[in-house]
Amino acid sequence: MGQTLFQTLLHRVRHLTSRHPSPNYELEPLFSSTDSLPSSSNAASRPKHTSSSSLPRRLLRLLTLRRVFLSIFGAFVLFVVSVLLWGGIPPSYSDIRAYEKALPQHNLSLPSPEGAHGLFLRFPDHLWGHGLNNVLQEILLQSQLAHTAGRAYVFEDYTWSHLPFPWTLYDYALRPARLPLNAFISGPSAGAPMPAPRSVSAAFWEEVCGKKARRRAGGASNATQVVTLTTEGVPEDAEGDVLMQWWVDKLKTVGNSTCVQVVQGDLPAFDQNLFGSTRVLSLWPALSASPILANFTWSPLVHAAVTRNFALLRPPSPAQLVSPGSPPLPGLVAVHLRRGDFVRHCPRLYGWDAPYMGFNRFAALPAADAFDPPPKSQPDARRAYYMEHCFPERAQIVHRLAEVREDNPGLRRVYLLTNGWGTWVQGVRDALMGDGWEDVRSGQELVLDEEQNYVAMAVDMAIAERAEVFVGNGFSSLSANIVMFRMAKGLEPASNRIL
Repeated sequence: MGQTLFQTLLHRVRHLTSRHPSPNYELEPLFSSTDSLPSSSNAASRPKHTSSSSLPRRLLRLLTLRRVFLSIFGAFVLFVVSVLLWGGIPPSYSDIRAYEKALPQHNLSLPSPEGAHGLFLRFPDHLWGHGLNNVLQEILLQSQLAHTAGRAYVFEDYTWSHLPFPWTLYDYALRPARLPLNAFISGPSAGAPMPAPRSVSAAFWEEVCGKKARRRAGGASNATQVVTLTTEGVPEDAEGDVLMQWWVDKLKTVGNSTCVQVVQGDLPAFDQNLFGSTRVLSLWPALSASPILANFTWSPLVHAAVTRNFALLRPPSPAQLVSPGSPPLPGLVAVHLRRGDFVRHCPRLYGWDAPYMGFNRFAALPAADAFDPPPKSQPDARRAYYMEHCFPERAQIVHRLAEVREDNPGLRRVYLLTNGWGTWVQGVRDALMGDGWEDVRSGQELVLDEEQNYVAMAVDMAIAERAEVFVGNGFSSLSANIVMFRMAKGLEPASNRIL
């Protein structure tokens, strides 16, 4: 019997291992359910697995996989359609790109310090993926450095994403991955007229210094060489004017090299800590007298949006909205109410003991608005101070604007620069109207075309520049830049207030 049992087991193992593998196979018992010991007769009577019995299971599996695939594909298509219906396909700004390409300084035949033998300065590791105003601060100081060093600043696109697509996804809608700088500004930093050498585009840099230049030279050694400087050794905590001079001296070491670029190490050429401190104010005398800032202007696209909304802004004359030397819009106070990510950022600022941004701390600004929190020994009061000035509640906004109105009795109308939700903005508007303001408007009411929608922040800033009084958020780079532009235009320092 032992031999019979062994033979039966061997037979069954051989039978199982000889079958073709299938993901739907069923495991057969080694012993019959009716006999205690197997025999040759009941071995032959085992139910056999056939291909016909597995066909329904295979069909079911195929249909299940197909359903999963179709469900995923359908959800993806629905998402794409929703994105396109929600925001549409962003504009290409092809006309503005054509304008940049046709700038007169983009001419290889021009004499030095322009043309093929010009003196250029590029920052290929420029800030990207950040808001306009962080980028704009960097652009102004980089172009000021180039101007001071006698070189042409190489301006870049405003870049939100480096993906190899023209668009990226943000807030469940497509947005341009890159916008031409002249969609936002048209000052000397973006190629506007100034004493030579004028700023040039990154595309023209490639003509002079990149692969196109090497192809023109046939790959020979006489092709223009790119000289690379790094930020190694940059004095991190130096005053702004000392830092600027350090860079000017470093650029002198490359002589008359045509193509010079500054690549970042651990620090950029001008880091955010500089803009967040009073050290940046030491740059003001030179910067305010420089064409970089003195001739700064918003783009025609932005100016057109401001003019289009003359009915909302109510100027004494529509021409006042576009004339560079026109007086401020009388009776209008513009206030910056940052929401969104500031609900998290403001408590962080408290934890970091962060002060106001540098350009929000001009000595000439009203002393009553100076940054003066309670001491650290009073943490609750100190935190409340930060939140009131960084993320004020509705009642605090109403109270603050009432104080500003007491100091400026001619104020009658309010313009809100805010990224708050519509219902929140409406609540603030109702509260201000209840406090006696004649009219309250916000950037959400602006009439903008497809291209202007993506530069709406610049439109807000252009309006705030022209207001009789501006009330800014001391911790915001947007507010700091508006104060800087208003000071550069010679507006009364007392017309710049802080929440």
